[in-house]
Amino acid sequence: MSMELSRRGMVGILAGAPALAALATPAAAADDVALAAFKKAIRAQYDLKEKAFAQHDAETIVNKFYAADVVATGEDEGVSIGRSQLLPLYQKVVAEANVRVESFYTYVNGNAGWDWTDFHVLPTNGKDKPFIFRCLFLWAKENDQWMCKGDMYFKGSFTDKT
Repeated sequence: MSMELSRRGMVGILAGAPALAALATPAAAADDVALAAFKKAIRAQYDLKEKAFAQHDAETIVNKFYAADVVATGEDEGVSIGRSQLLPLYQKVVAEANVRVESFYTYVNGNAGWDWTDFHVLPTNGKDKPFIFRCLFLWAKENDQWMCKGDMYFKGSFTDKT
């Protein structure tokens, strides 16, 4: 390819850039709408989880927040597969703490998405100090409802500089 042909090709591409940008705008706007709808839906799920923790209601968390085939794991924990394996863990932790979920980075594409969060744990015994997990929630839309298909957590916060 000659330098002239290459240069003319680049000039043509650059000249068409505003038109290409205009074509991309509706898709970007649609992506923004989908992301906003996803954020709203999963925020409702986080609200459900927070409320269930406050009411010491493990059943609601396991059956309404998590999908039947959930896979969950975390630092210093094993792997839980399915609601039946997750339930004993939640029966224990809802008795010991309240939680608050704060999203930091959210992505959605069609019927799947993920959300990186800070998962604030507030022990209810009056002795232990609050702590935070960085948590990744994996989401899938099932029967028009966003359900958590998996989560993974590690000690620390997205606001930590370390």
